Amino acid sequence: MNTPKKSPLGRGLGALIEGVEKEVLEKKVEANLQIDINSIDGNPFQPRTRFDAQSLEELASSIRQVGIVQPLTVREMEDGRYQLIAGERRLRAARMAGLTHVPAYVRTADDTAMLEMALVENIQREDLDAMEVAITYQRLIEECSLTQEQLSDRVGKQRSTVANYLRLLRLPAEIQLGIRNRALTMGHARTLVNIEDPTKQINIFYHVIQEDLSVRATEDLVRHFQSEAVKDPAREEKRKKLNSEYGELAGQLSKLFASEVQFRINEKGRGKIVIPFSDSDEMERIIALLDKLNR
Repeated sequence: MNTPKKSPLGRGLGALIEGVEKEVLEKKVEANLQIDINSIDGNPFQPRTRFDAQSLEELASSIRQVGIVQPLTVREMEDGRYQLIAGERRLRAARMAGLTHVPAYVRTADDTAMLEMALVENIQREDLDAMEVAITYQRLIEECSLTQEQLSDRVGKQRSTVANYLRLLRLPAEIQLGIRNRALTMGHARTLVNIEDPTKQINIFYHVIQEDLSVRATEDLVRHFQSEAVKDPAREEKRKKLNSEYGELAGQLSKLFASEVQFRINEKGRGKIVIPFSDSDEMERIIALLDKLNR
């Protein structure tokens, strides 16, 4: 018995887009319908904003040799023209390759369904940087009125994963740009998000870049910063004052017992007084002084 082969994307558009009936999504003209490339308008909801020139040229070269392997997805407009839903990169490369017609699926979709299809198709690409993923998640939430829970279901990701990406949008612009330029990984970014002060975030960001720190080293740096940051200045001042007072008292007791008396106190204020001695005779002398003080 053959097991049905799973989609490489894990979930189909029908499962990802709520409110769009399956038969509507599957309604299309021939899969290899050849459409005049000049009759296709761009997608106004296109989530992708950057296209690598070299990568486009390589795709165009491939298209010149073997054509477009995966058809575009479009919707038909009232004036007989078509509007692109998915396949912006393929369309651009086809134009570079000099094609006059391209294969395309024609789907029936309103603006909301079109936006969701474009965003979902975009989010499933493997070459997205973390900021592109975060921005696409945010658009799905805001423009398609989804909760994080619903978004998690749509894209097949755990809610914590979705939340981690959305948190990146709170980072300063310099750090977001660093992520987009792939100077920082998602691991670095998630560590920097844990710092609340934007100025400190930027300072650590530049330190990470200059020192080429690993994610583990960045985590250690942030932990060190946080441990320093939690120290209360007033509490530190009080601790210094107590240490000074304890130092004076230790000096007085050292003179009294003719021994180097030590105070050992922890962060909670608990501790002990240590009166060292070198032999049994010195111990008996100290005990005799304590007895005398106790009378």
